[in-house]
Amino acid sequence: MIKVSTKTGDKGNSGLISGERLPKSHPLFQAIGDIDELNSWLGLVGAKFGSEFALHKKQIYQIQDTLFYLGAELAGSTKTTLNSTQVRNLEKYSDSLQSLMADDWHSKFLLPGGTELGGYLDVTRTVCRRAERSTVYLSETRAIRPVVLRYLNRLSDFLYILRCYVNHSLDYSERKFNSHQ
Repeated sequence: MIKVSTKTGDKGNSGLISGERLPKSHPLFQAIGDIDELNSWLGLVGAKFGSEFALHKKQIYQIQDTLFYLGAELAGSTKTTLNSTQVRNLEKYSDSLQSLMADDWHSKFLLPGGTELGGYLDVTRTVCRRAERSTVYLSETRAIRPVVLRYLNRLSDFLYILRCYVNHSLDYSERKFNSHQ
């Protein structure tokens, strides 16, 4: 039996791939934890997709895999790193979805939610933004390759576009922010 509990973190620190140990309060673990939470939300979104969104479910699973590469890179892996192909894939996904919606699909600020799946995507997007912020914060003290920050930024854009596409596909009439109250 392989034991999950190593007990090496019982004193509030944890190890990296390199063997370096840092306090669990270190910004690196905040960023990795936010990315882990993001990946969990993506798993929930993937589980909620029905057969009409099979292609998007596949995209979500590819993104989850990519987030493991991203997390490993932040943890110090030199073998498992993110590359610009993954950023381009997100851009292609986003462009494809936008082409399927009306030209004015993004003319107003939209209230979060709509459909249940749209709501899950909105929460996932906000967790992605948090992961991006914590990674930017980490980049102030550790070298982070620009592709990592680009990926997280494109991912939050994609999640917003996917949310709009899902609501559009499910014939939900978006509730728009009313700035004239």
